[in-house]
Amino acid sequence: MTERLITRRSGWSFLFLSSVLFLGGIALFSTGLASESLWLWIGGLILALTGILLPPGLFINQPNQSRVVTLFGRYVGTVRENGFGWVKSFTQRRLISLRIRTFDSDVLKVNDAVGNPVEIAAVINWQVVDTARAAFDVEDYELFVKVQTEAAIRHVASEYPYDNVEDEGPSLRANADDVTSTLQRELQDRLDEAGVSVRDCRLRRLAYAPEIAGEMLRRQQAGAVIAARKLIVRGAVSMVQDALEQLAAENIVELDEERKAAMVSNLMVVLTADRSAQPVVNAGTLYPG
Repeated sequence: MTERLITRRSGWSFLFLSSVLFLGGIALFSTGLASESLWLWIGGLILALTGILLPPGLFINQPNQSRVVTLFGRYVGTVRENGFGWVKSFTQRRLISLRIRTFDSDVLKVNDAVGNPVEIAAVINWQVVDTARAAFDVEDYELFVKVQTEAAIRHVASEYPYDNVEDEGPSLRANADDVTSTLQRELQDRLDEAGVSVRDCRLRRLAYAPEIAGEMLRRQQAGAVIAARKLIVRGAVSMVQDALEQLAAENIVELDEERKAAMVSNLMVVLTADRSAQPVVNAGTLYPG
């Protein structure tokens, strides 16, 4: 199905016409009874019935609302104009909102790409853009949006690991924007057949499942400690190298290989230690005897 727009007619005009026909028919009917004129009686009855049949076609459209019009099971078109209007009296008019709506998914427990259970939830802003598809191609487009959103969240979450310890490839935690973009594209593909447009998509919750959250936190802390240690060692090596080069350039002291090794060892211990170094006065020599 594809949406087809139709133009409503002025509701005030048909309300006035209906009133005139009904009152005129009653008057003509009464005149026919008084004058015993069969034609006046029949004419008045027809006018009154016509005036009664016109009002059921009246309706009011609020801003950003539409009416899907069907006549005896056949799709006639969609009225998107707001205001007081009229269409054929024997038609059925289904109200479909065109306003942007928000769906806040439940917190779902999903296994990520490496099998770790994670909890994930998303907020989806969506809008009906094709009323014919929303009305006729799916049974309940609101329920369709809910079910397809949860299915898309589960599928996308299973395609990424929660976190990459080795920083290789995207992950749910480090690449939230990429994940939401992928989720929005997949969700749009699923909702096209319902005439729904996904306006925006955001993750509102992302965490390890409670049963493994403690272990994963310790793993993250260990990874952070290792990364910090690597940075400290890299800086310490640079500082030791600068110290040796400066001592050699200014001829402050001549060091053989053994003394350089001892100096390097001492400097590395001082620079990479967790605690402050304790000074030790060396009263001896590296070369006994």
